[in-house]
Amino acid sequence: MKARIESLGVYLPEKKLDMKDRIASMQNVPSFDLQKITGIDQVRVADLSHEDSFAMAMAAARDALSRSKYKAEELDCIIIGSIIRYTNGESRHFTFEPPLSHSIKYALGAPQAMHFDVSNACAGMFTGVLLLERMIKAGTIKNGLVISGEFATTVAETAVKEIVDATDPQFGSMTVGDSAAAVILDRAVSDEDCIHYFELMSCADYAHLCLGMPSDKSQGLALYTINAEMHKKDRIQLWPRYQMAYYEEHGSNVEAENFAHIIHHQVGTRAIHNFNKYGSEVFGAQLPESTLRVVESLGNTATTAHFVTLYQALKSSQIKKGEKILIVPMASGVVGGFLSVTITHLEV
Repeated sequence: MKARIESLGVYLPEKKLDMKDRIASMQNVPSFDLQKITGIDQVRVADLSHEDSFAMAMAAARDALSRSKYKAEELDCIIIGSIIRYTNGESRHFTFEPPLSHSIKYALGAPQAMHFDVSNACAGMFTGVLLLERMIKAGTIKNGLVISGEFATTVAETAVKEIVDATDPQFGSMTVGDSAAAVILDRAVSDEDCIHYFELMSCADYAHLCLGMPSDKSQGLALYTINAEMHKKDRIQLWPRYQMAYYEEHGSNVEAENFAHIIHHQVGTRAIHNFNKYGSEVFGAQLPESTLRVVESLGNTATTAHFVTLYQALKSSQIKKGEKILIVPMASGVVGGFLSVTITHLEV
């Protein structure tokens, strides 16, 4: 038995912020061109008068349900994978208990659904998808919904006030944007629409390279990332080595998989280029020419990044019916992995 992506939903805040304006608002504007280095021109920013994590997650979930064959009351499981879980609008109440999934399932009208929250940095949604996929394959559930409402720009607000110089570990926070995504999984009917395989791993030796926590200078949330170490060749190649080991065990290779597209974490255009470059070196083969991305116009949307990219690619008809896609999770922790999926009937 296999699982498939049955429906996909996204919510993007209306407010757009140019990167040049975010940079100009910094207390200490860097001497280098951050916009050119990241390739990010614009991000979306939530309006907390009506767009907190809960509200955005609800909007994405309803978008997914609007195209699903399932109604909310037919869902077996609901998982939240957000990093930042703000509720109560401008008061910015960070919700731990009750779990956000508990509030959302009742707001959606799905009181029967099993529910829980997971936290795994930018791999939060993927962790939820992995759990659902395994439960569906085991026959424990028939379907489920994974959601993330990500108010990531709160760390950017801290960064613009606190960055001091070019070595400041908060520069990664300048790339983030807000969004929400939701994905419904159920049992696959055929290989024309299914998740072929999906694996995640954590390499905790590198967990210290990216830490989210309360700021050590103010009351804001902050993200401290040692980018030079985080994006080293050896770190990036943890993913293709892991995927190569999977192929060696199962008798395949990346060329035989015939992927039409690849989706990486949307951290910046230069980083995405390096992901492909260093991945190709390990595989000894060229990865798909079509690298789907939205980072230029949306920035790094954290847990939702890959699913927002998939949504936008489907919306713009970049993905044709029956094409196989390689999705490569990458997150602090360090978390890496690979998901092979064929999409035929999924529409947005």
